[in-house]
Amino acid sequence: MKIIHKIDDFLYTLFPELTGGGNDLIVSKLQNYYSYGPFQPKVSIEGDWVTVEIDTNSILSQEADYRKVVALCEKGDYTPAKKLLQQLIANNPTVSEYHRIMGQILSDEGDQDEAINCLIDALRWNSKNGYALLMMGNILAKFKNDISTAMKYYDQALIANPDDNITINNIGANLMQQGKLVEAKKYFWEAIKIDDKYPNTHFALGMIAEMESDLQSAFYSYTRAIKTNNKKDELYQNTVQQLFALSKKITVSEVGKKIFREYRHKLEFEGEKQIDIIKDEDIPTAAKIEFAENYDREKHFIKFNPKYPAYEHLIMHELVHLDFVIDARKNKLNQLFIANNEQKERFLKTIESTQIKLKKLGISEQSLKKYETDLFEGLNSQIFNAPIDLFIENFLFNEFVELRPFQFLSLYNMVQEGLKAVTDKNILELSPSNVVSKSKIYNLVGAIQFKELYGIDFIKDFKASSSELKTANDFYEEFLQYRDNKEPAEEYELVLHWAEDLKLDKNFELVSEIEFRSKRLDIDNLLKSIEEDPYELESKDPYKEREMEKFLNSHKESELNMPVVMYMLDALQFFENKDKEEIKKIAVDIAMQGIHGYNPNNSDYRINGIKDKLFSGYHILAYYYVSWAIAIPEMLSELKLPFDNEFKTALQFFKKQ
Repeated sequence: MKIIHKIDDFLYTLFPELTGGGNDLIVSKLQNYYSYGPFQPKVSIEGDWVTVEIDTNSILSQEADYRKVVALCEKGDYTPAKKLLQQLIANNPTVSEYHRIMGQILSDEGDQDEAINCLIDALRWNSKNGYALLMMGNILAKFKNDISTAMKYYDQALIANPDDNITINNIGANLMQQGKLVEAKKYFWEAIKIDDKYPNTHFALGMIAEMESDLQSAFYSYTRAIKTNNKKDELYQNTVQQLFALSKKITVSEVGKKIFREYRHKLEFEGEKQIDIIKDEDIPTAAKIEFAENYDREKHFIKFNPKYPAYEHLIMHELVHLDFVIDARKNKLNQLFIANNEQKERFLKTIESTQIKLKKLGISEQSLKKYETDLFEGLNSQIFNAPIDLFIENFLFNEFVELRPFQFLSLYNMVQEGLKAVTDKNILELSPSNVVSKSKIYNLVGAIQFKELYGIDFIKDFKASSSELKTANDFYEEFLQYRDNKEPAEEYELVLHWAEDLKLDKNFELVSEIEFRSKRLDIDNLLKSIEEDPYELESKDPYKEREMEKFLNSHKESELNMPVVMYMLDALQFFENKDKEEIKKIAVDIAMQGIHGYNPNNSDYRINGIKDKLFSGYHILAYYYVSWAIAIPEMLSELKLPFDNEFKTALQFFKKQ
């Protein structure tokens, strides 16, 4: 069979890769394109025409036997394979691949000299047979210890298959087995240039680096091998084991201590406060920072539990936390995470069924109180730390490369702890499912980052629902939007956003540090504000402010009398814990006092049942309506106050709180 092409623009349209090349490129590319298995066509050029001659008779008559040979070799049945090959070679000795396979069989059987003869025949018929060149190099290097000649064949294999990274990787692997590390690296780096996502090459470079005592380079290569291995095969398992062993070897050195001491010195200068680093096996977490300002001290304390692996990472983590705070303070943007008893009691109402279950199990009152406190504080710790920790670990990963082995071991341990906390059957039986679900989402976000940083995936082990997994992924995507261009204090935005999404924002307050500390110092003003605003209508409760802002924005275009809505909300809060008779008495007092009407423009009204408080006109009208709506609803229409829609809106918002 002959195929004839004219060498013109149309040929270059069909084969764009021929553009700009000469006759040699045309012959090579067309020969590769029209090859079928071991059968290569004859390509010749004459004038402006190129002819491709394909031996279809050989293909038809010999392909079935060739496939049988390949199948037999894969099974290791060399005797019948050789018999078929001998027949194929006798019938068509010009097929290079027949000789190459025969050489491979003979080499596997231990007859290296005869294998070389067969491979030479293969190369005589096709000097660019890359696999024959590779095998010749392997035999000469491994069995003949002739490295210089082997390198000649390897270099030719590289020329023959410049885009075949696996062939090039195998050359490197063979040289590495012979202890020729310098020569092996040359080929591994060539393989990486072609495909930097082939895990075998990264693993081999890691092995060489470790043998050369370049432990940081070895750590990098092993990590890349894990990240690029999607099969989770034997190579993956071996790489993970190697990475753990290497990390442990690195973390016994003084590298970690040197890193955190230098970083501490830098932060002491920038923050103008000393930092004490203290071992403490009794702290409830792996490590924590105690800011000097919160404890009226001259120094910051960083406490860490030395039982945790690679604790130098824990110290660095807390130092970065301080670094972020210093940065935020410089810009007057730092915030404090605060929770009080009211918020704790609100949270405990959401886990009443669990409390009842624990009481039935005979849990003592003291133990139950401790459990409730630990649960509330533990969840709040996740609310605050989970988003910020992502920024901290990203910062450590990028800014302190030598710390990565410490970070790897430490984060691995933390992911395992988080995994146990939300999957252990004993824990689940005694924990509120709603709290576990939200905790799982926060832990999942950390596991997602661990996978991104080090390639090891524990996400499925969390047994998360599709909703939990989606939320965790959404959170991580939001983090990625901030990650590369984070401004000072922006991490607090994620703390709030995620808590709102999980309906946990009632558990805490995020307050400006400047405002908080100035209020603590100004006791007189604080007492004055209480006297002026005993019902906290104008107090700056961050949670209430956030909710009110949303509420006002949602009704911005409505025809509601918003001041009345706000005052009604105040009234609902005031009457919330009062019995109906008391509210009824106040309702009648307001009605009797306003028998001649209330002027909305006045601001000096008083109510007998509410001492020491002045009301504006709209304020007292709101109390008038709300008190009757609660205590005397059947008579509400008699008031003829046009605030029905305002009350419905205020009631709707009040029920959300």
